[in-house]
Amino acid sequence: MTASVSRVPCTVVTGFLGAGKTTLIRNILENAKGKRLALIVNEFGDVGVDGEILKGCGIDTCPEENIVELANGCICCTVADDFVPALDQILARTPKVDHILIETSGLALPKPLVQAFQWPTVKNRVTVDGVIAVVDGPALAEGRVASDMDALAAQRAADATLDHDDPVEEVFEDQVACADLIILSKNDLLDEAGAARANAVLSEHLSRAVKVVPTAHGKVDPTVLLGLGLAVEDDIENRKSHHDGMGDHEHDDFDSFVVEIPAVADPDDLARRVAEAADKENVLRVKGFVEVGTKPMRLLLQAVGPRVNHYYDRAWAAEDDRRSRLVVIGLKGLDRPAIERILVG
Repeated sequence: MTASVSRVPCTVVTGFLGAGKTTLIRNILENAKGKRLALIVNEFGDVGVDGEILKGCGIDTCPEENIVELANGCICCTVADDFVPALDQILARTPKVDHILIETSGLALPKPLVQAFQWPTVKNRVTVDGVIAVVDGPALAEGRVASDMDALAAQRAADATLDHDDPVEEVFEDQVACADLIILSKNDLLDEAGAARANAVLSEHLSRAVKVVPTAHGKVDPTVLLGLGLAVEDDIENRKSHHDGMGDHEHDDFDSFVVEIPAVADPDDLARRVAEAADKENVLRVKGFVEVGTKPMRLLLQAVGPRVNHYYDRAWAAEDDRRSRLVVIGLKGLDRPAIERILVG
């Protein structure tokens, strides 16, 4: 089921304390290319460190009044009391925000948060564009799920609202299980063997086809992360957890190009080819507009890895160029000719 274009998209960024969530979000804010952003920061304790760092950025596209801190405890445990009022506050802003980022606390379980987007008071106004899990590469390579386990213990002890007391390994598994993309942070600190160990740990916990994006200093092109259009709240029950039943130069690690394809007769066949390109050629994202036979409607296609959404968004206008173009994004070294052969069919 595809998100309505009238709802404001929200991206949930999850991961343990120290994994690199704030660094990643700051990079997104600094490279928003005019998109008006808002941010909900789930920091708690006496000082909202993450919120203060981000408020000090001086970024025009995300002014200080668009940053809301939730300092009363873990967001998945205080959804009704804190999160929904924060959404109300942001949605009342003028001018209207284009996209909302949500940085969860290190111990937050993403699934209960995403389920809140199904509530009647929320569902018609916002949608979960995607869930991004940030994982600490060097820690995984060393056999730990977080870089500072003592800090996690202190965070847990400081949060009186926390209503789940699971081992951090289970929290990690739940965060990864909910993710649409996984950011493997601090990749610059890993040698080849360390990167292989970290990826091996992730592969043990991935039950779905989810792409892993290695990064350094949070530098990921925002077009890889935002605008996924997945409406995760409509798929969240399929993501099993332990609690079920309870700047351009900074993005040199990515390739992006446009593939022009003929008009298609069968959108489902095109979706199959897009999924094949993701599987065989390590494509992270595909998005674009497609002409379908003689139909008057324009087909919008978006894919994250092998998961493909497509729907008719509006009629072609007289001034539209009706050529079918797909933007392909992936890690550096994509085999463009091979991808073009798959997509053109």
